[in-house]
Amino acid sequence: MINQQLINPKSIVVIGGSNDTSKPGGKVLKNLRDHGFAGDLYVTNPKETEIQGIKCYQNPNDLPDCDLAILAIAAKFCPDTVELLAKQKNTRAFIILSAGFHEESEAGAILEQQIVHTINSVNGCLIGPNCIGVMNPHHTSVFTTPIPKLDPKGVDFISGSGATAVFIMESAMPNGLSFSSVYSVGNSAQMGVEEVLQYMDEHFDPENSSKVKLLYIESINKPDLLLKHASSLIKKGCRIAAIKSGSSSAGSRAASSHTGALASSDSAVDALFRKAGIVRCYGREELATVAAIFMHKLLTGKNIAIITHAGGPAVMLTDALSNNGLEVPHIESPELLSKLLPGSSVANPIDFLATGTAANLGDIIDYCDNEFEQIDAMAVIFGSPGLTEVYDVYKLLDEKMKTCRKPIFPILPSVVNVKNEIDYFLSLGRINFPDEVVFGNALAKIYNTPSPAKSAEHPEIDKAAIRKLIDEASEGYLDPEKVQQLLDAAGIPRAGEAVVTSALDAINSAKKMGFPVVMKVVGPVHKSDVGGVVLNVKDDNAVFQEFNRMIQIKDTTAILIQPMLSGTQIFAGAKAEPKFGHMILCGLGGIFIEVLKDVQASLSPVSHIEASEMIQSLKSYKIIQGIRGQEGVNEEAFADAIVRLSALCEAAPEIAEMDINPLLGNLKGVVAVDARIRLEKES
Repeated sequence: MINQQLINPKSIVVIGGSNDTSKPGGKVLKNLRDHGFAGDLYVTNPKETEIQGIKCYQNPNDLPDCDLAILAIAAKFCPDTVELLAKQKNTRAFIILSAGFHEESEAGAILEQQIVHTINSVNGCLIGPNCIGVMNPHHTSVFTTPIPKLDPKGVDFISGSGATAVFIMESAMPNGLSFSSVYSVGNSAQMGVEEVLQYMDEHFDPENSSKVKLLYIESINKPDLLLKHASSLIKKGCRIAAIKSGSSSAGSRAASSHTGALASSDSAVDALFRKAGIVRCYGREELATVAAIFMHKLLTGKNIAIITHAGGPAVMLTDALSNNGLEVPHIESPELLSKLLPGSSVANPIDFLATGTAANLGDIIDYCDNEFEQIDAMAVIFGSPGLTEVYDVYKLLDEKMKTCRKPIFPILPSVVNVKNEIDYFLSLGRINFPDEVVFGNALAKIYNTPSPAKSAEHPEIDKAAIRKLIDEASEGYLDPEKVQQLLDAAGIPRAGEAVVTSALDAINSAKKMGFPVVMKVVGPVHKSDVGGVVLNVKDDNAVFQEFNRMIQIKDTTAILIQPMLSGTQIFAGAKAEPKFGHMILCGLGGIFIEVLKDVQASLSPVSHIEASEMIQSLKSYKIIQGIRGQEGVNEEAFADAIVRLSALCEAAPEIAEMDINPLLGNLKGVVAVDARIRLEKES
């Protein structure tokens, strides 16, 4: 776990320091010196007596005790050096810049394990190996540039890739974003992104800790840890955005159920981030823009005033906001209009013309903040053709951002014409959004990201019956009778049904249920594709004929008979995702699930609130509500079925894939018409 020796060391040694600043050992030492590390600084190199003006220890045995060691030597020398420092020099924090460990070979993995074992034996902490290092306001222990402005109130950034960390900082810094700390975890041999975030959560100080966290993640190894501490930090007032790379369909696996086909590993990441309240980003510029928005006052509503002296950017911003669920509401104010130049407009966008003054801008901002109660935030677009200096505008903008109740987002696109004025604005601690569309999309994404999910309260289910069924069952698909018993034990309503293997039993069962009935084959996965579903079977003769036809369909072992029910076909399903647990999905059912692929997913356990949000987030939600005279679906009952499905998966983690398709829903409730469950058990 992270310790004070890493965060605020009193002494640092660079193992493998160099006078050549094009080498990692030389550059990290230079960065420490150039950025004013206040503690004792040591360096070792067997070939030198002085490096960059600092006494060099040719033998690490001669070093004094030291809090933090930065290793820039060949991988094969690292285990013995770590052993010496940890056991003889009281070193409790290590940053290993060197590559050549588990990312390269099995032999490297063994070296890495030796290092971790040694550091764990003294309760020390390790960042890396194969990383660029760590920086915070106390020290810049990295061998790269640029070094951003390091401010305790800046952004905490944790990255699984050192190079990507550099590129993200390069995207963010020109627009004025400052950083509190940067952790490049490299191979994550002892600590990865999750553990660093855990430390930030467990040591969070509402007065002094940064409230913005950025993550670049290549592999989520401990999703439970990430979910727990990201949710906790957000509930404490933090805001978190993350990139999870590796989201392409190339990583998806073939599956034998609808749920399996629709639920990819990336869907699990999406579900995890939504459950935690993390804003998911897909590129460096987007992440930097989201972080910059986080540094402003919180947007509490969806109504945005666009204040501009240029029409084109205002139209593009309006499109970006409106297309993503935010509003640019119409405004009327003859009083404000009278204060502006002739030809101005206050309709929203509020256009005060290219000749508008700082005083005009001040009047508009005051009206938006104090008079227009329907407005929740302001986006101010102000560029320049380069005719005059505009320091007065940016000075006024800074002052209004200090005093206004509502957030103000400065969009300053003239990064060439008024570079000096924008530099002045940034020097005041402000941030610029140079592109209005990137800003608009990012603002909408933040607004549309839900708050962390509340803990789920499981409904009452018959866990004993579930466990008995699961324990006695074999791997693979359960037979329909056992599926029915599991649905009953979970309290998921289902249609009455019978599984028959003879025409006589089929006729008797149909009579008992009452005509008309539905007949389905048992065995084939996609029943409709093979002619294995017949609706509205109305008499004995039809039952007899259909049974004899259907029983001959390939892979059919029996025929399922159910009463003919009416309602909207909906769907609920579950899929076990390694490390993440079960993904729970819902959507429209029947063939529409394959055509529309309109599903929403969450990670189990799912609360009733989450289930309702899943339903309401479907693109087809209007169908579930009822449209054009068609009866809708009882949403409470649909949500209850989703929650009970989640509870079933919690009680039976052996469920690998499960489809309830279709559920038939109407205003009275929902009924499971067909379901499949596949089990996987540990060998």
